[in-house]
Amino acid sequence: MSKLPNVTTSIFTVMSKMASEHNAINLSQGFPNFPVDERLTQIVSRLANEDVHQYTPMSGYPPLLSKITALIKSSYSRNIIPETELLVTAGATQAIFTTLLALLKPNNEVIILDPSYDCYEAPILLSEAKPVRVALNNDYTPNWDKIADAFSEKTKMIIINNPHNPTGKILNKSDFENLEILLEKHPNVLLLSDEVYEYITFEEKHISTHTRTKLLDRCITVSSFGKSFHVTGWKIGYLVAPMHLMKEIKKVHQFLVFSVNSICQIAVSEYLDCVNVNEISTFYQEKRDYFRSLLKNSRFELMPCEGTYFQVASYANISNENDVDFCKRLITDYGVAAIPISTFYENGKDLKLIRFCFAKDDFTLEEASRRLCSI
Repeated sequence: MSKLPNVTTSIFTVMSKMASEHNAINLSQGFPNFPVDERLTQIVSRLANEDVHQYTPMSGYPPLLSKITALIKSSYSRNIIPETELLVTAGATQAIFTTLLALLKPNNEVIILDPSYDCYEAPILLSEAKPVRVALNNDYTPNWDKIADAFSEKTKMIIINNPHNPTGKILNKSDFENLEILLEKHPNVLLLSDEVYEYITFEEKHISTHTRTKLLDRCITVSSFGKSFHVTGWKIGYLVAPMHLMKEIKKVHQFLVFSVNSICQIAVSEYLDCVNVNEISTFYQEKRDYFRSLLKNSRFELMPCEGTYFQVASYANISNENDVDFCKRLITDYGVAAIPISTFYENGKDLKLIRFCFAKDDFTLEEASRRLCSI
């Protein structure tokens, strides 16, 4: 009997496979198609011939832990203790999976805000806990009254994703104040904050849980170098948690992964000496603005994009089809792949919205937009 009976081929795999079969431009999966920074590839090239290919310590390569500590300090003015509060992981997904497996017990409940990324529910179910899905408002802002109503005596954790995939929304100061009030009423509930797009925000600055002192003793914050440095295939991330939680997370990590890719850790450690993370948002804001300008005369209605490298668009003026069928026809008839937003909801809520990834080179964005404007 399957432990995950409702898990099938992911929508990302389905759309990318269709895109390949129909030679379509793939704006569905969230990965860049432009070259990696030459400074980083040159570091990797040099390291390939050095003695860097054996296990690193379980928590991470020590110089990298120090660099991450400094990065968090410079970005958020937070001091952490790397030996007890920091863990390098094989990507953010492994960080999330490990955290949930370590901290959940059977019959615990976990609040998830829909639309939600698909990596949250599976480890909850494998822990024999229960996901409780609460829909965001139609403008993708949180409804804190509905979220509060979903809490019960069994609630162990709430997961937030900020900046938010798939919608591109970010949480504001008021949202964090509401979250803090809610968690004050539930002192035993933990917070898992997925912040993999933390350095990709635009007009408004990202508010990290690192800056919320009321939350630090119960919060696990997850980050991703793969997203920040355009190296998604490296699968390298990290998480920060208070010592009493990290102790349990490391117990699982040592048997699930033990040691993250050594050459990638060392390369990122050296790269942090020369890269300016504050330039990442500027780079992607130019991508966002260019893509939006290219689609200005299309029949799509573009939703606000406050962060991430995803643009949500309404096709309500084009078709009454459900979003899955529309995305499939977008591939077969127009040669562009996107992701239907309904697949991020537990109940398949269909608002006639789809998600494009604009982390692509200009030629790709121009050709995709030309095809989309022809609809």
